[in-house]
Amino acid sequence: MAEFDLIIRGGTVHDGLGGAPRVADVAVKDGRIAAIGDVSGSALEEIDARGRIVTPGFVDVHTHYDGQATWEHRLAPSSGHGVTSVVMGNCGVGFAPCKPEQRDILVKVMEGVEDVPEVVMTEGLPWNWETFPQYLDALEQRAFDIDVAAQLPHSALRVFVMGDRAAGHEPPSAEDLARMRALTTEAIQAGALGVSTSRNLLHRTKAGELAPSLFSEEDELHALAEGLKDAGKGVFQIIPAPMGDAETEFALMRRLAERSGRPLSYSLIQMPTGDENAWRTSLNRLTEAANDGLEIRAQVAPRPVGMFYGLDLSFHPFAFHPSYKAIAHLPLSERVARMKDPHFRAQLLHEQPEDTNPVNLKTVKAFQYCYVWGDDPNYEPDRADRIDRRAKAAGLSVEEYAYDLLLANDGKAIFYQPGANYRDGNLNAVREMLGHPRAVVGLADGGAHYGMICDASFPTYFLARWARDAEPSQRIPLPQAIAALTSEPARLAGLNDRGRLAVGLKADLNVIDLDRLKVHVPHVVHDLPAGGRRMRQLADGYVATIVSGKVTYRNGEHTGALPGRLVRGPQEAPRIAA
Repeated sequence: MAEFDLIIRGGTVHDGLGGAPRVADVAVKDGRIAAIGDVSGSALEEIDARGRIVTPGFVDVHTHYDGQATWEHRLAPSSGHGVTSVVMGNCGVGFAPCKPEQRDILVKVMEGVEDVPEVVMTEGLPWNWETFPQYLDALEQRAFDIDVAAQLPHSALRVFVMGDRAAGHEPPSAEDLARMRALTTEAIQAGALGVSTSRNLLHRTKAGELAPSLFSEEDELHALAEGLKDAGKGVFQIIPAPMGDAETEFALMRRLAERSGRPLSYSLIQMPTGDENAWRTSLNRLTEAANDGLEIRAQVAPRPVGMFYGLDLSFHPFAFHPSYKAIAHLPLSERVARMKDPHFRAQLLHEQPEDTNPVNLKTVKAFQYCYVWGDDPNYEPDRADRIDRRAKAAGLSVEEYAYDLLLANDGKAIFYQPGANYRDGNLNAVREMLGHPRAVVGLADGGAHYGMICDASFPTYFLARWARDAEPSQRIPLPQAIAALTSEPARLAGLNDRGRLAVGLKADLNVIDLDRLKVHVPHVVHDLPAGGRRMRQLADGYVATIVSGKVTYRNGEHTGALPGRLVRGPQEAPRIAA
């Protein structure tokens, strides 16, 4: 009889803490790591990892699988990029708590903020919950390819407590605040990993209405913080105002961390406009907070935070032109045929975009700063290749130039706009942010932005770009890079039973061919409820991904195993015998 369920043989093992790697075997039994070293026993299954690295499974603390986890068992794209645990419910948006008459509000908020089509949610969400604990109960009945943990979203909580007054941005009463505080504590005690909110004015419904939690006064944020304090656990996740004063925003976050006595996590990016030193100011205040003993972490994206434009995506340069709106419902092939007509082309190019949402208009007009992608993803394009500059060189308006490019490849051409983190035309600011001791790789947004952004590939990109391909002066040592994807986010979320390779810990692992590690250009699939579309971005180099001792992916292909489950609350590391 086999002693173990699985043995990974002869790989270069990284402990997830940044320690020196070593060649060793890793044995797994009953979902836990049973031995590391020279394992002589037998197993039901063995994986030859010679010449490969063996790492803990990646932990992604910033996703939006709140809906997808209720209708789908595979949490793609994240699960195809070495991720074995995700935390959802970020940015203050989600679907619980929610009374039946409030569902439409939350759907519209999620549609606008996270680009999940309304019809997908209408068809996909079972709504077999009302309170946040009931939402967790519903998730607990499901099986996944990776583990899932949830946070309490501020917008949903505000609507649940205040009803229509929440969407109207009315101030809460003392009774409202007391109830928000109590419900935050209830959610944490039921298994939420924390509470989330957003101060980003871009977070609007599709029609342009601001998300309910925006403009909340500090006393309301204090209620959430005090709910965490009452529970004695949980993380406060916040999106600060991107164009707000960095000093003011950090001072607010510091007060929230002090009031709650709990860790706080916030998004840190280099904005393309405004104060060019805002991100560095935030880093300086982060250092001061750490020196003062506050547990504040910055979530940093490892590449530009950009978006895609295309005829089969949520946005393209002409998405809000009246002539295009008239054909937007047609299949792609028919739209392309109509757009190739010279008369249609002339008419559309004469028009201006029209929409009630100023963010939408600003987004489509920004297409001039895009780059055309070919067969390989290029996240660090040369500014000379930008569409507006190529159009000028060709003697065309940027609209004329973009129109013709969109029709390439049967209308499947995509443009990439590197927005945040690429202000200087390079990733030097990103490297500095990633190098801060209180930075965590985050903002991957898996489960959201189905037709705009495809950043769930962050872990793959991060390892390949920063630990393998970077210039020596900028390279992040591989053990440190692996820790940034494993133990560090796990510790932030309170998931102390994973993110490291040690006997007794949860057997979440990756076997990776580092030389082959790469991401592909995203492509569109129509596999959401109601035939909804989303972008998928595949990766090479993952020999195997293992969750709770079960191989879930081999060479990028799903095995059919669904060992992932809901994670309720912080997880303690098991006591390990000496």
